Amino acid sequence: MNLTVVGIAIGTILAFTALMFQFWGFLLMVVFMAVGALLGRAAEGKLDLRGVRDALTGRRSSS
Repeated sequence: MNLTVVGIAIGTILAFTALMFQFWGFLLMVVFMAVGALLGRAAEGKLDLRGVRDALTGRRSSS
C-alpha cells in the first residue's frame, strides 16, 4: 500500500468523522489518531520516548 492510498483512507475517515460528529468529535478523532501514531512508532522502535520527554522538559534540545 503506497502513501497516496493511505492518505486517501485517512482523509476519508476524517471527513466521515467531521460529518457525523461535528467539530468536537472531529477534533477528538484527530487527537486519538495522533496518539495512536505516536504509540505505534514507539512500539516499532522508531521513536525514542525518553528523548521526546527530555526535549519537552528542556533537559536537551531536539536538534
